[in-house]
Amino acid sequence: MQLTRFPRVRLGHLPTPLEPMPNLSKILGGPSLYIKRDDCTGLSSGGNKTRKLEFLMADALAKGADAVITQGAVQSNHARQTAAAAAKLGMGCVILLENRTGSNSPDYCGSGNVLLDHIHGAPTRTYPGGTDMNAAMEKVAEELRSAGRKPYVIVGGGSNPIGALGYVNCALELVVQANDQGLRIDHLVHATGSAGTQAGLVAGLEGCRSRIPVLGIGVRAARPQQEENVYKLACATADHLGISGSVARDRVVANCDYVGSGYGMPTEGMIEAINLVARTEGVLLDPVYSGKAMAGLVDLVRKGHFKKTENVVFLHTGGSVGLFGYNGIFDSTRPT
Repeated sequence: MQLTRFPRVRLGHLPTPLEPMPNLSKILGGPSLYIKRDDCTGLSSGGNKTRKLEFLMADALAKGADAVITQGAVQSNHARQTAAAAAKLGMGCVILLENRTGSNSPDYCGSGNVLLDHIHGAPTRTYPGGTDMNAAMEKVAEELRSAGRKPYVIVGGGSNPIGALGYVNCALELVVQANDQGLRIDHLVHATGSAGTQAGLVAGLEGCRSRIPVLGIGVRAARPQQEENVYKLACATADHLGISGSVARDRVVANCDYVGSGYGMPTEGMIEAINLVARTEGVLLDPVYSGKAMAGLVDLVRKGHFKKTENVVFLHTGGSVGLFGYNGIFDSTRPT
């Protein structure tokens, strides 16, 4: 897999660290836990979307675009990083936000990622949950075209074969780091939502025959739909790379038991996981993605899902800025 064949702009601080979590490992009494710090990618406080945007923004520039349009939930990490990438590259940016939770809280609707969207200079438009966001983006694109602009539409989460190349690259990076550290990785765990991160990881790890299994902890869809979404995108990414047929269906695994009442809706497990990691390892997770993924990992460790002799890497997808949009849910956990 020669990723240099594809246009790319350098936006992230890569490679991101791969570090042990000895305190959390000791408290849980399970396998040895490690963390891949993709919250440290650098662009506007970091996060996993930076890797995808390196390829997506390069494609936009190659096609002569002068503005980008994308969409996500109100507290979208992808939107914030897209706004930052556009600012860095001197491009216009319009952000469409879908209120999937129905919250009207000032913290949720105006703080966290939304605040940073605006600081980066991107206007935002908010839509009710259930809106056809792809159609909404196309309507905005037509507006920009009518005004003489050349817009490039980025799918939600940056999750298409071009964006997924960012996590093919991450897979290769992780294998090199593990080899350099003498670390045998028995499991890789992360949050899976729009499918691009997991699809890229699976395509990359399977393409290089690493034999590292990937477990996505779902944050939105039910397991059958999530796995199907990931598998389709992983295959499309493999096709884009020229390694068609490299991804077997049984290599795509998602556990969607930790979503709770819906996307972006708090759970007790998420709150516990965020506090636990913050107070043992000094690392901040986010309430929508990495917090729920860590809740799943913690619960699976407690249930004996992993062997105590195994090494488990948790991929931190970033998003701690989103904590400011959920300020109230942590009130009862404040130290006294």
